[in-house]
Amino acid sequence: MIDPAPLRDYFTGLQTRLVAAAETVEGADGGRFRVDPWSKEADQALAGRGCTCVIEGGRVFERGGVAFSHVLGAALPASATAKRPELAGCAFEAMGVSLVLHPENPYCPTAHMNVRALVATKTDHEPAWWFGGGMDLTPYYPFVEDVRHFHATCRQALLPFGGDTYARYKKWCDEYFFLKHRNEPRGVGGVFFDDLNEGGFERCFGLTRAVGDAFAAAYLPIVEKRKRLPYGERERDFQAYRRGRYVEFNLVWDRGTLFGLQSGGRTESILMSLPPVVKWRYDWQPEAGTPEAALYELLPPRDWA
Repeated sequence: MIDPAPLRDYFTGLQTRLVAAAETVEGADGGRFRVDPWSKEADQALAGRGCTCVIEGGRVFERGGVAFSHVLGAALPASATAKRPELAGCAFEAMGVSLVLHPENPYCPTAHMNVRALVATKTDHEPAWWFGGGMDLTPYYPFVEDVRHFHATCRQALLPFGGDTYARYKKWCDEYFFLKHRNEPRGVGGVFFDDLNEGGFERCFGLTRAVGDAFAAAYLPIVEKRKRLPYGERERDFQAYRRGRYVEFNLVWDRGTLFGLQSGGRTESILMSLPPVVKWRYDWQPEAGTPEAALYELLPPRDWA
C-alpha cells in the first residue's frame, strides 16, 4: 500500500512556501492571497478536500492561484484511462499542487507549475501509481536572458535524475503545450512529465519534489527584474490578445483541466488558471519588425539551457 501522508505533507508544505514567496514579490503593501479551504463529501462517487489560495488585483499579480487538492473517486475518468485502458473502473486517490500566476505588467511572463501523484486500486490487484507535473513560461515580450534562466534552473533541478532527463522532459513540454488548432506553441516551454513510475516510488517522488522546489527560483527572479518596467495601453492590449491562447489551451487540450472537470472536481479551483482580462481578434498578425512580432520569433522550440 502507498502511504499518502508523506505526499500530503510535501504538497501542503509546497503550497504554503509558494504563497509566501509570491507575497514577498508583492511587497509589504501589495496584495495577499485569499485562503479558501474546501471539502467535498462523497458526491457522484467523488470526495475530497483541499485549499485554494487566490490573489486578484495585486500590485504585481493581476490574478494567480496556488491550489492543493486531495480527491478520492470510485472510478478513474476517461482522461486518465485513455492511455491506460486496463485501469478503467479503478478507484483512485489523487493529490497535488497547481499554480498559475498572471502578472499585470506585460513585460512579466505568465507562469504555470503543477506537481501531482495518483494511486489507482482495484480489487485483487496491486495498486498502480504514477507522478506527473512540470513548469512552463509564457512571455508576452520575451527577454532571452530570462528564458535561459528559467530553463537553466529546470535543467539543474533534474540533473541528479540523469543527464538526459531535462532534455527529454523539455521536449515533452514543447510537444504538450502546443496549440494544434493554431499550429503554434503556447509559450517558450520548460519541463513536463506524466505517468512517471520508472525507477521506483522514492525516485519518482524525489524527482517530483525537485520540480516543485525549483519553481520559485526559476520564475520569481524574472518577475522581480521586470515588474517595474513602464508599459502602456499597447502592451496591455497585446498581453490580453496572447492570453487568449492560454485560455484556448487550458480549455481545449489540458489533461489536468479535463481530469478535474470529468471527475466532478471543484470548478472554481480548476478554472483559477484563467486570466482576468483577455481578448480575441479575427485573423490578426503583428506588424513585422515590432516588439510584438519578436515574440513569435522566439516561440519555436530551441535549446535554451
